[in-house]
Amino acid sequence: MTKPSLPELLHTAVAAVGGTERPGQVTMATAVADAIDDGSHLLVQAGTGTGKSLGYLVPALAHGERVVIATATLALQRQLVERDLPRTVDALHPQLRRRPEFAMLKGRSNYLCLHRLHEGVPQEEEDGLFDQFEAAAPTSKLGQDLLRMKDWADETETGDRDDLTPGVSDRAWGQVSVSSRECLGASKCAYGAECFAEMARERAKLSDVVVTNHALLAIDAIEGAPVLPQHEVLIVDEAHELVSRVTGVATGELTPGQVNRAVRRAAKLVNEKAADQLQTAAEGFERLMELALPGRLEEIPEDLGYALMALRDAARTVISALGSTRDKSGQDEDAVRKQALAAVENVHAVAERISNGSEYDVVWYERHDRFGASLRVAPLSVSGLLREKLFADRSVVLTSATLKLGGDFNGVGASLGLAPEGTEGEDVPQWKGIDVGSPFDYPKQGILYVARHLATPGREGSRGDMMDELAELVEAAGGRTLGLFSSMRAAQAAAEELRGRLDKPILLQGEDTLGELIKTFAGDPETCLFGTLSLWQGVDVPGPSCQLVIMDRIPFPRPDDPLMSARQKAVEEGGGNGFMAVAATHAALLMAQGAGRLVRATGDRGVVAVLDPRLANARYGSYLRASLPDFWYTTDRNQVRRSLAAIDAAAKADSK
Repeated sequence: MTKPSLPELLHTAVAAVGGTERPGQVTMATAVADAIDDGSHLLVQAGTGTGKSLGYLVPALAHGERVVIATATLALQRQLVERDLPRTVDALHPQLRRRPEFAMLKGRSNYLCLHRLHEGVPQEEEDGLFDQFEAAAPTSKLGQDLLRMKDWADETETGDRDDLTPGVSDRAWGQVSVSSRECLGASKCAYGAECFAEMARERAKLSDVVVTNHALLAIDAIEGAPVLPQHEVLIVDEAHELVSRVTGVATGELTPGQVNRAVRRAAKLVNEKAADQLQTAAEGFERLMELALPGRLEEIPEDLGYALMALRDAARTVISALGSTRDKSGQDEDAVRKQALAAVENVHAVAERISNGSEYDVVWYERHDRFGASLRVAPLSVSGLLREKLFADRSVVLTSATLKLGGDFNGVGASLGLAPEGTEGEDVPQWKGIDVGSPFDYPKQGILYVARHLATPGREGSRGDMMDELAELVEAAGGRTLGLFSSMRAAQAAAEELRGRLDKPILLQGEDTLGELIKTFAGDPETCLFGTLSLWQGVDVPGPSCQLVIMDRIPFPRPDDPLMSARQKAVEEGGGNGFMAVAATHAALLMAQGAGRLVRATGDRGVVAVLDPRLANARYGSYLRASLPDFWYTTDRNQVRRSLAAIDAAAKADSK
């Protein structure tokens, strides 16, 4: 029997999921297969509606070697494991003459810990453990959630938090889960043989396709202890998110609260001298943090340097002392010791990292209204790490609807540690970028309107002319508006203003769960939804409920963002254009994602309105516009109002 061709396999898979084959999907599948076969790397921009999941799944399954797929969002992980993979595997089974196995793998804290569930949570103020079920009033929300999780533990096969419906708060979940540092290890744990996290790892080892997330991929790369099984192909979906997720994993933080918790956990387990040393260091750090002002620390102030060295040395003493308590421990004591050790090791690692002062790190103070001050450290760039850890031993395919910024892939490529496309040389990963387009007719389906007549937005202050423009556009559209704002304060001000002016329901992010808000927005065409960052990327509402997407301003990073400004400065010191490489790239990515909310299906029509004249007037405006879908472009306010009114009238006529 001859081996089935890739187009045949793709055709079978698309039919099985009830989809329509797209030319872009065929192009993508062929390019992915070629990259896997010759061990090279590929960046694929595949617009909304291309069917990119099958565009990489089919060639990956046909290849036959183990594949890891990393996604940024839970929604896509679930879609792959619950819908796309089962249907595709079933459909291709007769042609492939094998049934590829697949599994989902997440970080340990996503799985229920049976030891913690049955033996209790290490309690800081007491010796030993406390029973969280007795401590939480059975009538309280926390108590009810804990009892429900105890019942669920007997019936769940996965122990995966996301399989628990309805879900529970982070606080409740924290009572029944552990981090990898707090875990006793399967060989030492009474529940090791039944451990959900260990079972997930075993399933992954036996699977042909492992679906994971960017954070676990980053941990696997950074920490050197392999979490993921050996694999020949890595596919990164939602790849525009990868750099920020890896940066997040590589960021360290110290807060007075966190240090004090470490002190409390360790105090009863070590000798008085070691405990007092850590307590004294914690008090010195807390006094300093009370005076901390937000902003980057280009050099570590002398007093902070001393406080961090005291913390580092005291933490090291406690870690040694905790190690020597190990022999006499039973399992319960071992759980208490392990949690204390994890807390103190984290304090030690961050204090040492900041004390050592690498030129490749950025250090800053942050102040939060509720949680007070924190000291943070993040890598200036993760591109070297990604180049070394991601592209060395396997073929990597990165895909997203937004990878081509300003007309090429080199901006995103550089952030991933890749030299410009086509660069030859030893130790230079070879890659190519392809844009397989979109099934949508953007010039006919959408308008990009820039309100060129408005005043340039300043950093602070009200934008009265912008509010007038916003109200007129929403009125002309008959509601149906997704408002994407550069800050929560701006979203709140706009919602307040328009609630007073218009007879349309205005939903505001934060007033309900995101899922409920999106559901309400999708269910009523007159309703508008205003919010900030998660709405720029997380909303999929095809049809007449979303026919106007408004961006209040170009979403450049804040000038006082320590990490972004440090990255910008580093590019400039290297002779590059820091603004274009960092700020404009960041804005282009977000705007491309935001504009992508408008057209989600072939019948969608609408307007993306940017209320920032710099998109039309500034030199960098053409770079940003080239990163957006190819909508029909106008700065004529009357034209856009007429178009919105016509789209509104057509939608109303269709709904009758």
